[in-house]
Amino acid sequence: MKIILTSVFVNDQARALKFYTEMLGFVKKNDISAGEYRWLTVVSPDDQNGTELLLEPNNNPVAQAYQKGIFEQGIPATSFGVEDIRAEYENLKEQGVKFTMEPTKVIGQVTIAVFDDTCGNLIQMQTMQK
Repeated sequence: MKIILTSVFVNDQARALKFYTEMLGFVKKNDISAGEYRWLTVVSPDDQNGTELLLEPNNNPVAQAYQKGIFEQGIPATSFGVEDIRAEYENLKEQGVKFTMEPTKVIGQVTIAVFDDTCGNLIQMQTMQK
């Protein structure tokens, strides 16, 4: 068994697609009309047949409450792995990405940073030093 799809609620699918592709460098995998919404997924450019991230509309009141609640408590909606967190942090910061936590060593060799995806979520990125 393996993870093939995971999702993050977004308050604007078009803005989310732009942020996740243009700022973070993901690649659009699926964009299928589903009524007034879209089945919209992105993948890592390094693994285009790997795990897809669904940019799911938060039009459901329960989804909105969940998204708002974890954001207000500073809890990231998901986590992405990067090779060099300091370089990625500087690159994203230069592009205007707003960070709520700069790269911080947390446990053992794990370093994390947290940023706002502009679509209602905090996203954690992490790296493990060897």
